[in-house]
Amino acid sequence: MKIAIVGAGAIGGYAGVKLALAGEDVTFLARGANLAAIRGSGMKLIESDGSELIARAVTATADYGEAGPQDVVILAVKAHQVDAVAGEVPKLFGPHTVLVTMQNGIPYWYFHQHGGQWQGRCIEAVDPGGLCLQRLPPTRVVGCVVYPASELAAPGIIRHIEGDRFPVGELDGSSSERVRMLSECFTRAGFKAPVLEDIRAEIWLKLWGNLTFNPISALTRATLVDICRYPATRKLAADMMAEAQAVASKLGVTFRLPIERRIAGAERVGTHKTSMLHDLEAGRALETDALLGSVVELARLTDTAVPSLETVYALTKLLGRPFEPNSQSTPPQS
Repeated sequence: MKIAIVGAGAIGGYAGVKLALAGEDVTFLARGANLAAIRGSGMKLIESDGSELIARAVTATADYGEAGPQDVVILAVKAHQVDAVAGEVPKLFGPHTVLVTMQNGIPYWYFHQHGGQWQGRCIEAVDPGGLCLQRLPPTRVVGCVVYPASELAAPGIIRHIEGDRFPVGELDGSSSERVRMLSECFTRAGFKAPVLEDIRAEIWLKLWGNLTFNPISALTRATLVDICRYPATRKLAADMMAEAQAVASKLGVTFRLPIERRIAGAERVGTHKTSMLHDLEAGRALETDALLGSVVELARLTDTAVPSLETVYALTKLLGRPFEPNSQSTPPQS
């Protein structure tokens, strides 16, 4: 299959290398040094055990029109970067192209085929003005939840840390031919990609940890184990999870794990820095709206009190203001 990877970074690069080595026709949409490195030497993947894989038979370009129509487009940019590529991605669409969204947090398409009183509603925190809904039709979308952790170690080089799960699901919960095809494609590449009946519940399960530990770690510069073992931040995490659970419940979502078990799981990860803390240290924009702002918006929509989430959201937004693209603030000097 022809597969375009939009965002040849940590996750897009990881998925792209494995898919290419499994025999798929992979095109990376990239820029700058990363584009030059892939064109020159292919994309290298350093596995968690230290072994190295190199996908040389790939295409790399910055021109979406040059790449042309694809069978599958994997959208692997961060949530706050989707609107920046929304005008270009349709150049990759053919009549039956499937769009696989790999963003953390509540996705722009959340209420498409949701049913009920909020059917089709735009979530402004992640899609101001509904731009993505207009340009990236949810009818093309197969949802995907990203569990692997990896990093862009250098241009053209991905380091995989852990995890291999990419659950996928149709927005209406059906077991369509295209979602089964996608699952089989990912499985051939060595991933675990079960087809889920309720992709939104899986999104919330992943988000449950991200919306708590990411901002707390960014605000405190603490690792997961430190957050979980310090009583005050452990309680804050539990309070935030309980509030998020209340919001999700009003949207018909049930969590399959209790809060304490989810926190214990994070504690076992150990001295791990979250992606938001890495972004903060690197001076990159934070995923605050996708992880927290969207949930606060849904809380207001469902008339749910979320004082802890609102407080942490306000603090994290202020923390990240210097790194926002349109900010006039000067980032603090280290």
